[in-house]
Amino acid sequence: MAVTLDQTIAHKQHTWLSRLLNAQTFWVLLAVILACIYLSFATDSFATTKNLYNITRNVTFVAIIALGMTLVIITGGIDLSVGSVLCLCSMVLGVTMHAGYSIEVGIAAAIATALIVGAFNGVLIAYLGFPPFVVTLGMLSIARSLAMVASGNTVVFEFGPDHDKLLSLGGGAWLFGIANPVLYMIILALLTGFVLRWTKFGRHVYAIGGNEHAATLTGVPVKPIKVAVYMISALSAGIAGIIQTGWLGAITTNIGAGLELQVIAAAVIGGANLAGGVGTAFGALVGAALIEIIRNSLGLLGINAFWQGTFIGGAIVLAVMFDRIRNFRQSE
Repeated sequence: MAVTLDQTIAHKQHTWLSRLLNAQTFWVLLAVILACIYLSFATDSFATTKNLYNITRNVTFVAIIALGMTLVIITGGIDLSVGSVLCLCSMVLGVTMHAGYSIEVGIAAAIATALIVGAFNGVLIAYLGFPPFVVTLGMLSIARSLAMVASGNTVVFEFGPDHDKLLSLGGGAWLFGIANPVLYMIILALLTGFVLRWTKFGRHVYAIGGNEHAATLTGVPVKPIKVAVYMISALSAGIAGIIQTGWLGAITTNIGAGLELQVIAAAVIGGANLAGGVGTAFGALVGAALIEIIRNSLGLLGINAFWQGTFIGGAIVLAVMFDRIRNFRQSE
């Protein structure tokens, strides 16, 4: 029987709607929107310009690292070292600039440090077969220890002749009053989304996470790509560290402590599957936004801040549960 044009259009619309309703990112985004609407009416301070500015700026640090973490998770890996890498790169930047070098030299040193750490993780995991959990857990300790050694375990708050440039880089608002970290986050998210969606590298990343053995048999360079994603993850932490240093105006050796848990939570809540093969750049942003709104709303609603971990942990469990239910329905 011939299919009419109206039936074809209806089928495409139904398919699009089904994909949307089955997408975890859509439901998380909906939760973010509803939470914002509720908090706007429930509190007098949530919808203020100052609070919204703080929320958008604060979410960027988790979101930027979550972009790199999403690539790692898509391949079926994990990176527990990102918080310590952020600390190490921030300290390298600060110590270098404090010694009198320019901001360009400081940033180059911080980025080089991130890439070296990421390459070290990637080589151990991809070529020597070490478990990602063990390697990155070890690097979590190593990177923070190196940050302490580099600074003598002191606070760095003087950044040499380019001190003001660094503060402007992280704490300024160069375009339409939008905080600079937000602009960096948007640019990096667009770049990550493009790479995942439209490049051969992105397709290979998904292929490795979907079935690494099959990807190897089809000629995908699995090991180099694994090294690359861990380098990207460390690089995202390094970039976040540079931006956060400019925003805070000082570096301590406990900066970024525990951040890896928030980053992983953002990626998973945003739809990345810890089993590999699934994840998007937009999902990482949405997941990070939900975590920041939870954190911000607790104080506004008069709830003890100690409940933050409970709410974020509950969101992770719900995200995994949603994924399990979706997979079960698709297998029927």
